[in-house]
Amino acid sequence: MSRGNVAVFIPHNGCPHQCSFCDQRRITGRQKQPSPEEVWELAQKAASQQDVSRCELAFFGGSFTAIDREYFGSLLQVAKRAREELGFAGVRCSTRPDAIDRERLMLLKEHGFTTIELGAQCMNDAVLLQNGRDHTVQDVENSSILVKEFGFSLGLQMMTGLPGATEEIDRNTAAAFVAINPDFVRIYPTLVLPGTQLEAWFLEGSYHPQKLCKAVELCSDLLLLFQNAGIPVIRLGLHDTPELKEQVVAGPYHPAFRQLCESRIFLKGILAELAESGQKGEGEILIAVHPSSFSTALGQKKTNMEALRQRGYAVRFLQDPEILPGKWEIRAAINERRKSPC
Repeated sequence: MSRGNVAVFIPHNGCPHQCSFCDQRRITGRQKQPSPEEVWELAQKAASQQDVSRCELAFFGGSFTAIDREYFGSLLQVAKRAREELGFAGVRCSTRPDAIDRERLMLLKEHGFTTIELGAQCMNDAVLLQNGRDHTVQDVENSSILVKEFGFSLGLQMMTGLPGATEEIDRNTAAAFVAINPDFVRIYPTLVLPGTQLEAWFLEGSYHPQKLCKAVELCSDLLLLFQNAGIPVIRLGLHDTPELKEQVVAGPYHPAFRQLCESRIFLKGILAELAESGQKGEGEILIAVHPSSFSTALGQKKTNMEALRQRGYAVRFLQDPEILPGKWEIRAAINERRKSPC
């Protein structure tokens, strides 16, 4: 069952130190920790405005299982009340791979938690060390096993373009995630934010962030890898907020990053199929897509159409509700039907 989130941000709480890339207060747009009373009020408000039986109360922005024990306990009580009194479907949290053990998992289970996301970031120990993560690949693997053993839904978060990482390392991280087989993943291209160690490295010239085109090329391949493995990618790129947009110093930021990646998948797939069929120079080619995928297939500002034209293909996209979303069908112009030309 697809679930929504009612998000509670606890920026940087529970983190034992500052990772090279991190400023959760700028990422989330939150500056202070919410009190248990404020969290309860948020949960009540959400329950009064929507059916929360399909929602999880979600603690994001810090390492939830590593926060101060008293504060941790008070939030656990709120989470339990949200499920029992307000009818939330579950509770989720994000945390560090080295902040998971049987005792903490038992507490989460007893208080109604259903989903745990681990900030793995990279499955390479040298990259983790260089970026101040202070956990290992083995920690990710061990905690993933435990989370599954306790019956929680497991999410893994990865970052591309970290200092010390290469495209090969990023691809290996994704392959390692597939081997772990989480219930979902999030992919975040690394952005340089003010006040971070990453900014200092960038300004001194020792760190060079990914270009947007390179990040799109890589992340489109990773998205396809996870899709083919049956693992949903529930987030691709940081959630766009006014605070984030104003603060990004450098890196592959784009407010519609996921759509860029999905458009790239369309282009590469269509090009491969056209090359195999040998249809170039044989008149107009019709490419049918589902209406919900129409703008993505065209590419932002029709960039996919232009890329196809530059390669010698005369194409026209049309909408067909019988095509599955995210898929396409190449047709000769003579077989045109149900067309809605761009």
